[in-house]
Amino acid sequence: MYYYALVQIWVLYSSMALLALGINHKTASVSVREKVAFAPEQMSEALAQACDLAHLKEVAILSTCNRTELYCSTELEGTRALLEWLGGYHDLDPDELQQCSYAHWDQEAAQHMMRVASGLDSLVLGEPQILGQLKSCYAVAQDSGVVGAELARLFQQTFAVAKKVRTDTAIGENPVSVAYASVSLAQHIFSDLSSSKALLIGAGETIELVARHLFESGVKEMTVANRTLVRAEALAAEFSAKAVLLGDIPEALEDADIVIASTASQLPILGKGAVESALKKRKHRPIFMVDIAVPRDIEPEVAELDDVYLYTVDDLKEVIEENVRSRETAAREAETIVEAGAVDFMRQVRALGAVGTVMAVRQQAESLKQNELEKALRQLQSGKSAEAVINSLAHGLTNKLIHTPTVQLRQASAEGRDDFLDMARELYQLSDTKKED
Repeated sequence: MYYYALVQIWVLYSSMALLALGINHKTASVSVREKVAFAPEQMSEALAQACDLAHLKEVAILSTCNRTELYCSTELEGTRALLEWLGGYHDLDPDELQQCSYAHWDQEAAQHMMRVASGLDSLVLGEPQILGQLKSCYAVAQDSGVVGAELARLFQQTFAVAKKVRTDTAIGENPVSVAYASVSLAQHIFSDLSSSKALLIGAGETIELVARHLFESGVKEMTVANRTLVRAEALAAEFSAKAVLLGDIPEALEDADIVIASTASQLPILGKGAVESALKKRKHRPIFMVDIAVPRDIEPEVAELDDVYLYTVDDLKEVIEENVRSRETAAREAETIVEAGAVDFMRQVRALGAVGTVMAVRQQAESLKQNELEKALRQLQSGKSAEAVINSLAHGLTNKLIHTPTVQLRQASAEGRDDFLDMARELYQLSDTKKED
């Protein structure tokens, strides 16, 4: 049973390939990314479909505002089947997806995933939220039964590398995130945030960070609007803010100087009409808006209104780039850690490729040992001295173990196969024999 299990592992690792396929903020605009995003309630169904229709052995899907990526273990040699499934699922042309997608295989796939987990591939260099999102992606795939030995090993190595990056470099110091960039941009618009009122749409981790940054920047009046009032109240209580439902947004909008939205809604929450109405009641006092969500929470047409300054995640790049410079040295150190982690992971995978051969060698040695042991026991039973039996056992076992290698080495030498002899020296660690051959 033990040897059978080893064979199964060896077959798995010798036939599978790792693939990381996706689109992100570098390859596609927000208008494309929002079409490829997966809502949390879609994930289990999508994972099962991907395995079935794209012929994958294992798969996990990471879907955030800046990227949608699929991590797969597959026997396929190309990406076409996966792109066709992804396009079909979201009603998009696979050819258009291919133009803005990227694909990494094996070691490059492992290294890409580790870069993502470490925040090296994020819009905001070194941002910490992505690691939690990747862990959630892994947990969902596990719960859906679509993660096996290969992806499990990759995820665990990825988490270990990301932890090392955070521990051994300064990439996580001086917190920088999309939330931070949003508030930083607001500070450029309003000279004194303490006199501004903020409306936050959503109550997730990103909005919590936004609220914290606003509070630390002096904003005293905040309103949190969410689909469930309990969650809105829990977040609002931390910052002495007001909690309302999404349906109350039109009224809250009348007093809001700053509006920052980040929900998981598949449809816009805030439309042009509602904003236009609020502006009239505000007597056209300007409103600063940031839509961090993908798909977008605020209709793009809102930007057409006078007195509205609407920004999306893509517009935050300039603000973010200023903060990136402070992390570039740490990022170079992190890249070295990630590269070493990917190399180490592939070394472990390749080592599993020797399982079949190692198993066969052990089985052969075990068989030879058993034959010699039975022979020795018969000799002892016939009255032969223990010393003679032990010497015979050692001599016979040694001869049988080295017989086949000796024959093969002599044949290789006769054929002039010096590479074969060099490999044998390395295998048996015979450093001083070359000059004697």
